[in-house]
Amino acid sequence: MGSSYYRIFFATILIAGCAQNNNREESIICANRNLSNIAIAQKDTVALAKYWTEDYHMVSSRNFEVAGLKKNRHQFAQEFTKKEVLYVRTPKKIEINSSWNMAAESGEWTGQWLEPDGMVKLAGSYYAKWHKISGEWKIRAEIFTPVSCTGSGFCKKQPKL
Repeated sequence: MGSSYYRIFFATILIAGCAQNNNREESIICANRNLSNIAIAQKDTVALAKYWTEDYHMVSSRNFEVAGLKKNRHQFAQEFTKKEVLYVRTPKKIEINSSWNMAAESGEWTGQWLEPDGMVKLAGSYYAKWHKISGEWKIRAEIFTPVSCTGSGFCKKQPKL
């Protein structure tokens, strides 16, 4: 079986963890997060962008900022041209402000891809701001902070400030 099968299998297992949420809105956000993980595993930018607002903003682990759904979708499409690229976000806490239709998600993330000198493995913490728009939870912003990087000379490069 190919690595795609294992990615899909792994991402599907993540969905089972959402059943532990007692709050319906938290469960929906958790399920959306896990479906976005599946979209990444399948390298499907159309499915991934479904969970973003039009003005979605992302700050990467190396401090690159990308603003807007279309630009972020293009950025992911470029990332997906690398062999074996995979990012997984694992929610640890979801807080809902139902009167403002906003939610905060924080958790841990991992990322990996192949560089010419070996596999890069990153891990860290993330924060996501969700908004409920027309009855659907969408991500408005995400910030990824790395706490470890191993496996390649890539890890020795200083991020932009």
